[in-house]
Amino acid sequence: MNEQNLVPNSARTPTQRRENARKAGKASAQARKRKKDLREALEILLEKEYTDKKTGEKMQGIEVVTAALFKEAAKGNVKAFNTLRDTIGQMPVQKVMVAEVDNDVINEVENMVLNDD
Repeated sequence: MNEQNLVPNSARTPTQRRENARKAGKASAQARKRKKDLREALEILLEKEYTDKKTGEKMQGIEVVTAALFKEAAKGNVKAFNTLRDTIGQMPVQKVMVAEVDNDVINEVENMVLNDD
C-alpha cells in the first residue's frame, strides 16, 4: 500500500467523511449478511441427515464431519488433532513469564501450581 496516497480524515470535508462512513456502513452490512448466510448454510448442513454408502448407517452432518476429523487426526494430521483437542476443551495451558517479577516469586508460584494435588 502506498501511504502517500492516503488522505487523513482531518483533510476531508464533513460531506466526504459522511459519504465514506456511509460506504463503510454498507460494506459492513454486506459482510455481516454474508457471514450470517454462511453460518446458516453450515448449520443446515450439519443438522442434515446423511447415509453412509458402505454401511447404510444414518448420521447427522456434525457426526460425519467429526468422524472425518478424527480419521485425519488418527493418520497423524496435527492440525486435525489440535482442532479436536481444543474443541473438547483440552487446550494446553500456556505459560507466560513476566520479566519484572522476581524469580523467587515465579518459582514459588510454579511450585504451588505444579504441586497442587
